[in-house]
Amino acid sequence: MIGLLALTVAAVFSGAAIYVGVAEQPARLRLDDKALLQEWQPSYKRGAAMQASIAIFACVLGLIAWWQTGGLAFLVGAVLIILPWPWTLIAMMPTNRVLEAMDAGAVNPQARPLIIKWGNLHLVRTVLGVLSTLAFLWGSHPA
Repeated sequence: MIGLLALTVAAVFSGAAIYVGVAEQPARLRLDDKALLQEWQPSYKRGAAMQASIAIFACVLGLIAWWQTGGLAFLVGAVLIILPWPWTLIAMMPTNRVLEAMDAGAVNPQARPLIIKWGNLHLVRTVLGVLSTLAFLWGSHPA
């Protein structure tokens, strides 16, 4: 049962990450430079808090499922779902910090290329979430 819950939570993470790449990022890139940054800053803060919490929850559930069943797939899923944390801290944070420090009330021509870069970096988070979901699905399949 815990493995199915890990699968569900990882799927929520993946769905949110896919939504960002398929709907939110393309929509925000249609905005002018000022509005683009005004939308990205609060959206990022809210999304980061949500996805970070979901990733931790799914990881803990995956580790419990691995401990209960010994199924390697649950361990793989737990590792994959937590990997967006170091990815964000190491690869994405420099871009995030520059964007967060920009004055959203001013026109920032540097914001657009940085937000495009951010979107490309975010794709890695999406892939990790989907791979984690697939690992949990594999682990939840009866042998």
